[in-house]
Amino acid sequence: MLITQSPMQNHLLAALPAADYDSLCADMELVLMEVDEVIYESGVRQQFVYFPVTVVVSLLYVLENGVSAEIAAVGNEGLVGVSLFMGGDTTPNRAVVQTAGYAYRLKGQLLKLEFDRAGALLRVLLRYTQALITQMTQTAICNLHHTVEQQLCRWLLLSLDHLSSSSMHITQQKIANTLGVRRERVAEAAGNLQRTGLIRYSRGAIVVLDRPGLEKVVCECYAVIRREFSQVRSDLAGR
Repeated sequence: MLITQSPMQNHLLAALPAADYDSLCADMELVLMEVDEVIYESGVRQQFVYFPVTVVVSLLYVLENGVSAEIAAVGNEGLVGVSLFMGGDTTPNRAVVQTAGYAYRLKGQLLKLEFDRAGALLRVLLRYTQALITQMTQTAICNLHHTVEQQLCRWLLLSLDHLSSSSMHITQQKIANTLGVRRERVAEAAGNLQRTGLIRYSRGAIVVLDRPGLEKVVCECYAVIRREFSQVRSDLAGR
């Protein structure tokens, strides 16, 4: 099968000057990542960073009893493995593939060397990290103060921002694990959204029928996150 992926599909790599881009891409490897593949575990030393082009990766915080909740999702707007250039080799969260696809993998040591040169890559990665922290913070606030239905709307809209279609294959249990709530509460929230004609849900498949409608009922958290990443894209495009 002909592979047509390019590092330029990743917004961070595309924002680099040509010389920096060519230098970094020379050491990258294109990898196919499957749904539920664990990229790294909590507390385990990381060897690589990943620049998604079509894959979507969920960052989950996992408690000692095994309960987890998503703190952020990463698509082609960013990278997976920020701790490697922020001073640590491990992180307390787990990275799991949410939507199968391709990413470009780079050895963490090579990224560190380029980052320490304090050139264009440093500025690009720090700007992205600020946006990622915003997403994590807003997700925590949302999970604490907003209803499960609002959380589900936020998650659906952010997922759509990473996808090329309005449908996704995911079970209620996986959504519950992502949001850190009981499956019954997800079923109730999804049922409410389906009855109002915003989504269609059956047999592990969700189709968003009315995105503008979802955007009207979602809490402000989605707009905060989307605005921050839109600003990142604008900032990087104007470099």
